[in-house]
Amino acid sequence: MRPLTTVHVNTERGWRGGEQQMAYLLAGLRRQGHRVVVAVAPGGEAHRRLSHEGYEVVPVPMHGEADLVAVVRLARRMKAVRPDVVHLHTSHAHALGGLAARWAGKPVVVVSRRVDFSIYRRSFLRMNGWKYRHGLDRIVCVSDAVREVLLKDGLDPARLSVVKSAVDPTRVRAAARVDVRARLGLPKDARLVLAVGALVEHKGHRHLVEALPALRAAVPGVRVVVAGEGPLRGELEARAKVLGIEDALVLAGQVDDLAGWFAGVDVFAMPSVEEGLGTSVLDALAAGLPVVASRAGGIPEMIEDGVGGLLVPPADPTALAAALARVFADPALAARLGAAGRRRVDTEFHVDRMVDETIAVYRAALAARAAATA
Repeated sequence: MRPLTTVHVNTERGWRGGEQQMAYLLAGLRRQGHRVVVAVAPGGEAHRRLSHEGYEVVPVPMHGEADLVAVVRLARRMKAVRPDVVHLHTSHAHALGGLAARWAGKPVVVVSRRVDFSIYRRSFLRMNGWKYRHGLDRIVCVSDAVREVLLKDGLDPARLSVVKSAVDPTRVRAAARVDVRARLGLPKDARLVLAVGALVEHKGHRHLVEALPALRAAVPGVRVVVAGEGPLRGELEARAKVLGIEDALVLAGQVDDLAGWFAGVDVFAMPSVEEGLGTSVLDALAAGLPVVASRAGGIPEMIEDGVGGLLVPPADPTALAAALARVFADPALAARLGAAGRRRVDTEFHVDRMVDETIAVYRAALAARAAATA
């Protein structure tokens, strides 16, 4: 099959799970001989990292969904590149890149959907309904849970393709081990729970904080370390102080060498109340860590309860504390969960599978477009 020319648009200035997934995809496309052009916010993390990796990076200032100047700039670049596929990786990229593609010869347009809430939740006058029904060929859902939400929103099932997020296990396993206790100034015998994610409501960190008193009573010396930054920092710190467990909560902020942290902790926790899939869980599983997570969104698609981790109801601090305490109390269970999770990542959530399935979506959309215009 002939190589494809692809343009990717991402409006985020930071670097989170969605940007890492895009980077995995770009690397896979490039390995297989496809042309990759990436439009990103100038001066952001994607601009810095992808330029360093030698990608064809186009810096385009993009300010919200109504930035017509950005639309024109994107359209000009698309016309020059003449892509087979335009892949839009964020919500604002969907709006801007979708319009630009219409002005640039109407290449196949693919949109990634990484969140498991309705398209109408943050939709002005329900305009997202129009956006998701017009001007795109496929929506790539990162989990079955995301697809189910979009079906409930009334979207055409023929345009919904599930390609589950994935990780490169070697990236985690080959990372230099970080002595997390020394890095954070914690006692050498501290028992560590690691959580990863922006400090925002849907990540559920407040429930992990609420679980800490019971967890500390069951596991003396335990510390909960949260890697991530966000608007709820002050609220979480205040709640920990009220509960009298501020010494057991460590908000580590943004962590650049996170892959090396997994080998330096005992348990991974994912207390989200909503989650498209949750790739930090996959990183933890790849590292062989036992995982305790909420049964939210796509998380159960990664973890079979009692096999590759323990699942608890969302927003249930009591159940969360009990499950974490159970892992600490039973080293054999912890080892068994870690080994099973590691195997599952290798067999079902490897990045090579994600890349191949995404390319298959591209080619299916191109074939459907060709058939419709024949």
